[in-house]
Amino acid sequence: MATAGRAAGTARETTELRPAAEGDWPSQLSPAEVEAFFARLAEHDPAPTTELHYEDPFTLLVAVVLSAQATDKGVNRVTAELFRRARTPQELLELGEEGLARYIRSLGLWRNKAKNLIALARLLLERHDGQVPRQREALERLPGVGRKTANVVLNQAFGEPTIAVDTHVFRVANRTGLAPGRTPLEVERGLERVVPARYKRHAHHWLIRLGRYICKARRPACWRCPVRDLCRYPDKTPAPEGAAAASGRGA
Repeated sequence: MATAGRAAGTARETTELRPAAEGDWPSQLSPAEVEAFFARLAEHDPAPTTELHYEDPFTLLVAVVLSAQATDKGVNRVTAELFRRARTPQELLELGEEGLARYIRSLGLWRNKAKNLIALARLLLERHDGQVPRQREALERLPGVGRKTANVVLNQAFGEPTIAVDTHVFRVANRTGLAPGRTPLEVERGLERVVPARYKRHAHHWLIRLGRYICKARRPACWRCPVRDLCRYPDKTPAPEGAAAASGRGA
């Protein structure tokens, strides 16, 4: 069951992303430009964090599993009720698949998520003393947990400098020339190579927020972007009439 759940989790994470065609890649940012890129993001948001609500590594893991093909706001609405009833692997296991399903029906893929989370809670109790493991391999053996989810938990719960590549990070890395790649793993490896060490702890949070709120898929708000003069995207969106551009370099 763990193997099937792991495969399903990885497949869901990967199919959310459209591979980039190598011929569409812009030229890559230079090391100096990468340094300036993250320095500006850090200046705008010195201590970014996940927008998912959680209390400890287990509730974070549950929230991240639930977030596949769902918004953080939607997950937070669900977990506000769920975590009042079940905040530990034992409590979640006692709730059962049908009981859990009643809390999460508003989310996409809720049936698979309920099945995976109950199996995940059981494995945590059987193999990890009810604790969320700090090792990537152990995390990825849990049902519903792929590489992206493992990276989020390692980074957010345990302070590891991992870089989770979701659809926003994938788009930003390719569009800007930061770390072009055809797959999430290629982008992750590229980011690991180019992001200066002092920025790696928060890199994926900065890139997620940049992609979610500014560098959007259909109509990026380039005029509000703090790194627009560094970005290699050729078709930058002009500011609407009367809109103010972001302050700082490139204004």
